[in-house]
Amino acid sequence: MNKSRIFLWSLVIALGGFLFGLDTAVISGAEQEIQKIWNLNVFEHGLTVSIALIGTVVGAMAGGIPTDKLGRKKTLFWIAVLFLVSAIGTALAIDWYTFLIFRFLGGLGVGCSSVTAPMYIGELSPASHRGRLVAMFQFNVVLGILIAYLSNYLLQDLGDNAWRWMLGVQAVPSLAFLFAVLYIPESPRWLVVKKGKSDEALEILNLIDPSTAKRELLAIEGSHNRNDGSSSSENLFNKKYAVPVMLAVLFATFNQVSGINAIIYYAPRIFEMTGLGTDSALLSSVGLGLVNFIFTLLAMNFIDRYGRRTLMFIGSVGVIVTLGLVANAFYTQNFSGYSVPVYLFIYIAFFAFSQGAVIWVFISEIFPNEVRAKGQALGSFTHWLMATVIAFTFPYIAQTLGGGNTFMLFAVMMFLQLVFVWKMMPETKGKSLEEVADEEVKPETKTDFIKTIMSNPKSN
Repeated sequence: MNKSRIFLWSLVIALGGFLFGLDTAVISGAEQEIQKIWNLNVFEHGLTVSIALIGTVVGAMAGGIPTDKLGRKKTLFWIAVLFLVSAIGTALAIDWYTFLIFRFLGGLGVGCSSVTAPMYIGELSPASHRGRLVAMFQFNVVLGILIAYLSNYLLQDLGDNAWRWMLGVQAVPSLAFLFAVLYIPESPRWLVVKKGKSDEALEILNLIDPSTAKRELLAIEGSHNRNDGSSSSENLFNKKYAVPVMLAVLFATFNQVSGINAIIYYAPRIFEMTGLGTDSALLSSVGLGLVNFIFTLLAMNFIDRYGRRTLMFIGSVGVIVTLGLVANAFYTQNFSGYSVPVYLFIYIAFFAFSQGAVIWVFISEIFPNEVRAKGQALGSFTHWLMATVIAFTFPYIAQTLGGGNTFMLFAVMMFLQLVFVWKMMPETKGKSLEEVADEEVKPETKTDFIKTIMSNPKSN
């Protein structure tokens, strides 16, 4: 197996994740200044922060279409174009409406990349390394978040236009991604299933591992034939796909009702609520990004060894406890020292080690080749729809319910996630994509499936 070549390809693809994270978090340093400059009310402010998420929802919902029609590689190229245009446009925006348009375009790029990039890496990766390689996408997401926080901190003293520089720095990695994508291959599974080009697929599989290339090709063709040679017109909501559809929707929903994106977007504001000054709040945000980075890196080294469910069990318990501690700090108004930032650092550590690292791996694994792009799009759409709702409503909810009730609500949601992991989530480590599909796609209804797993949970 040519590990260095696979790693290099995965790294290039995962650059989409870096831009994803950079675009997601960079607004945290600029949102308060933008609110002042254009005199935005609460609704307009919420829309400014969440407009990229609205674009992300649209991009995720529609991302499966170009991914299937154009291929994984060409789709990634156009994603890079969207990131580049968005970075330049937001930095040079002359009014609020122009700013919204270019942030929306960046959101489209984020949504499409969350569909295409992890799926593409999964389709190129051998089963034994797939978790680590797909998790590289999330690693790059949190690296992008860290760089965004650090960049915001370093650029904050550049005067009235500091926020423009914060947003404009995204143009450099966007350009690098655009050129790097030109040198990666197409997905062999897309070539077989969508184009019937087995010879081209075999050439790419030989580049990955000549000793298993023919066997891998036969497995892809065999799985395709067992699914009646279904094409891109296959209906994702066919009864036989009920299990992976349910798993993807639930996993993506729980990922966001943890409150993760509300914390990322509004980190400086949350820290200021506890009495920290602006400089300390921004620096604490850098700390969140650093913890996220370190524990995502740690998760990459455990996900293929101990499995997806084990990481999710550990992470679910951890985020329940830490969110409860943050809620209690707000209830008691006990903000002595850096208690809330410390609790949130620990929360981010548990999140990064579990949900953050697992989500794109898991969703990219559970759908058959025929509907993987559509399934990935559904999971991404659900993820970003929930993220948009939470980011848009968080200022209102926090103001209305108070910090204590808001974080306790997130903790309750994570308890429900723990039940989901225990009762419903299957283990996918060490299995080929075709093996996972054969296990998960069964001719039973969703109701029958739920009855089965509630009486006999899957083990590791």
